Amino acid sequence: MDFSIKPLDAKSTIAGIKTGCIAVAVFEDKKLSYAAQALDRKGEISAALKSGDITGKAGSTLLLRGINGSAAERVLLVGLGKEAAVSEKDFSSAAQAVVRAFSSLGAAEAVVALPFDAVAARDTAWAIRSTILNAREAAYRFDGLKSKKETAPSGVKKVAFAVSAAATNSAKEAVTQAVAVANGIDLTKDLGNFPANVCTPTYLANTAKKMAKEFKLQVEVLDRKQLQALKMGSFLSVTNGSVEPPKFIVLKHFGGKAKDAPTVLVGKGITFDSGGISLKPGAAMDEMKYDMGGAASVLGTMRAIAELKLKLNVIVVIPTCENMPSGSATKPGDIVTSMSGQTIEVLNTDAEGRLVLCDALTYVERFKPAAVVDVATLTGACITALGHHNSGLFTRNDDAHDALANELLSAGKVAGDTAWRMPIEDSYQEQLKSNFADMANIGGPAGGAVTAACFLERYTKKYTWAHLDIAGTAWKSGAAKGSTGRPVPLLTTFLIKRAQAAK
Repeated sequence: MDFSIKPLDAKSTIAGIKTGCIAVAVFEDKKLSYAAQALDRKGEISAALKSGDITGKAGSTLLLRGINGSAAERVLLVGLGKEAAVSEKDFSSAAQAVVRAFSSLGAAEAVVALPFDAVAARDTAWAIRSTILNAREAAYRFDGLKSKKETAPSGVKKVAFAVSAAATNSAKEAVTQAVAVANGIDLTKDLGNFPANVCTPTYLANTAKKMAKEFKLQVEVLDRKQLQALKMGSFLSVTNGSVEPPKFIVLKHFGGKAKDAPTVLVGKGITFDSGGISLKPGAAMDEMKYDMGGAASVLGTMRAIAELKLKLNVIVVIPTCENMPSGSATKPGDIVTSMSGQTIEVLNTDAEGRLVLCDALTYVERFKPAAVVDVATLTGACITALGHHNSGLFTRNDDAHDALANELLSAGKVAGDTAWRMPIEDSYQEQLKSNFADMANIGGPAGGAVTAACFLERYTKKYTWAHLDIAGTAWKSGAAKGSTGRPVPLLTTFLIKRAQAAK
C-alpha cells in the first residue's frame, strides 16, 4: 500500500476530491466531523446517523455510494466515539476499521479525511503514523516458506491523507517516518518468524551485511577466534553445546557529527534457546526461535533510521548464538570468566541471555557512548510481572538514568509501544551472591526479572544504561502466534527524538 498527502485549500476541497472512496468521521453524539459536514449537502450522512445505520461508536463503519455533492464514488463513514473525548484507543479502532474496509473495496485509490487532531495531546502527524502502522500491520504476511502462498487481498492500493495546507509538511514527514518504521517492523517480524534452521547466527550476520550495503553503513562481524582473543568467556560458554558458529555483529550508522558520542543498542541474539543442560519443557519450545527478538528489533530499528538518514550516531551490537545441550555444553555449576574479568557461577544454563549480553555490554565501553540500551527477551518473570502489554524498563536511580528512562517511556507512549519502569536496588543484588565466584547467574525465583537486570547492571558502570526486557511483548502465542515487531516503534521514536534534540 502506497501513502501520500492530499493538501486541502480553497482550490481543493473535500467535496471536490475525485477518488474511489473517501473516509470521514461521525460521532456517537450524532455529530459529524468537518469533512462529513462538507459532504452532507443533501442530508444523506445525517440521515444515516440519525436512523441508527451507524452508531458513531469507535470502529463502526457504513459504506455509502453516490452521495450528492461528493466527487468520490463512495463515502465510508467511520465511528470515532464521543466528539469531546476521542481517545488514542478510539482513533486506533477507527484506523483499523478503515483499513479493513479498504481491503475489500473494488477501488484502487482512496482518501482518508478523518479529524487527525481529534485526540487530545496528539497531533496530525501522530494520527497519520498510527493509521499507516495499522495498515501495514494488517497487510503483513509471512508465507514465504509455504508451498502455496496466501492470496493477497484486493482493494485499495493507494491511500492519500487529506490535511490542511498548513499541516502538509509535518504530514509528509509523518508518512516518511511511519513507512520507515513499518519497514523496520516487517524486518523484525520476518527475522523472528523464520525457524531456527533458517535464522541462524550466520543468517543474522548476513542480514546485517546486506543492510550495510543497501544503506551505506559500517559493519563488522567477529567470529569465535576473535571472541576468544577478546576473552569473552561468558558469551562463548553459551555456544559450547552447539555446532552453529557464534557471531558478534557490530553495525554503525554515523548520521550525526563526527565528535558526537553514539547511542548504542545491544540486542540479545539467541537464535534458539533449548535451555542447554537445564533443558526447557518440550511444550511450546518451538517459540524459543523468538529468543533473538532483541537482535531482530535492533536490526529493524537500524533499518528504519538508516532509511530516514537520521542525523544521529547509532551503533547496534548483537551477540548471537544458539543455546543447545550436548556433551560439550556448559554445565550447571561451571564457572566462567567474562570479558570484564568478573567470574560467574552458572547455576542454570537456561539463564543464558545475561551471559551473552554481559560481554557485549563490556565491549561497548570502547565507543564511549552517550547512552546504551540493551534489548532482550530475557525472563519469563517479566511476563509474570507485566503480562504482554508493557515491556519492562530497568535502569539505575540517578539524574542521568532517570532522564534516559523518561526518554524511553515517553517514546513508548507516543509510539503506542509502551514500557513500564521496574526497580533496580542494591538489596536485590544480594540474591546474586555465589560461594565460589564473583556472582551467580540467577538469583532465585523471587524478583527474577529484577535480579536479571541487576546482573547486567554490574557490567554497565562506565556509561548511562537502560535495559528493556521484551519477553512478554516480542511475540504472541496461540492462534495469532508470531513476532510483533516490538519494540521497534519505541526505539525508533526514541532515536528520532534524540536526533531532534541534537539539533
